[in-house]
Amino acid sequence: MRSILPFFSSGTRRFDSLSPREILSLAIGAEEEDAAIYALYASRLRDEYPASAAVFEAMAAEENEHRRLLIDLYRTRFGDLILPIRREHIADFYVRKPIWLVENLGLDRIREEVRAMEQGALAFYRAAAARTGDAEVRKLLGDLAAAEARHDDDAAKLSADLLGGGEGEKEEATARRQFVLTWVQPGLAGLMDGSVSTLAPIFATAFATQNPWTTFLVGLSASVGAGISMGFTEAAHDDGRLSGRGAPWKRGLASGVMTTLGGLGHALPYLIPHFWTATAIALVVVFLELWAIVWIQHRFMETPIGRAMFQILLGGGLVLAVGILIGGA
Repeated sequence: MRSILPFFSSGTRRFDSLSPREILSLAIGAEEEDAAIYALYASRLRDEYPASAAVFEAMAAEENEHRRLLIDLYRTRFGDLILPIRREHIADFYVRKPIWLVENLGLDRIREEVRAMEQGALAFYRAAAARTGDAEVRKLLGDLAAAEARHDDDAAKLSADLLGGGEGEKEEATARRQFVLTWVQPGLAGLMDGSVSTLAPIFATAFATQNPWTTFLVGLSASVGAGISMGFTEAAHDDGRLSGRGAPWKRGLASGVMTTLGGLGHALPYLIPHFWTATAIALVVVFLELWAIVWIQHRFMETPIGRAMFQILLGGGLVLAVGILIGGA
């Protein structure tokens, strides 16, 4: 019992101080945790990406098999009591992100996290095998290191088998559509609102007062106020369950942030104290903002470039002209 007290009494241990028994206990816990993470990914993806879910289910089964081999060797060598050692007890052991930070990631980010998990496990088994003098333990750890090294190829082959026949393309199309509905569409609406609707009050104030600081304050208040309004409106009007547009907070965040940025883009130049210099820069920023909206519409919403240019540049130009005319009256 004294051998495990340092884990709970004096903080964490160094990896190179672990005995073969402690290394096996640590490996058992790590494989158990990884299998649970893969199973959670499979459960999370099953409805929208069934083929990818099958990949993660197979990986979870393989991790459980590794865990079984480790437990069999542990029971043979050290008995039935497995030491309660976890990765957080080891100062220099690789860590896993909290599951609530990764369980709602998109498909591509989940795949990246899985690759990072496999690389961490490979490094652990290689280091553990290199430092233990127990022949049987070293052999098993070396075999598991080899298995983890094959995981990239195995996962690629498994993905090709399970995601073949057009399933992979369907899942990629679904993931792209979800990204557009959850982030691009609300963000684009916010950017259009912030960039276009704030043109009139900002430039009306600029030409009416010719005071850069006053113009900046009006632009700041209009941008932030519009961002808050658009964010709450987007989040409140649709919970995403029937429309499939994703979590309200994500859409509200995208819409609110982009609305604010769209307005601030041509308000920030008025921090420059010289009126005509600030105005010239603000007009250049407006031009860039409108072209950015055109590009996003064409790239993600598949709007023909001519129609996007006509809608955005004409509409933005009219609002800008209204602001300048009213401010100069």
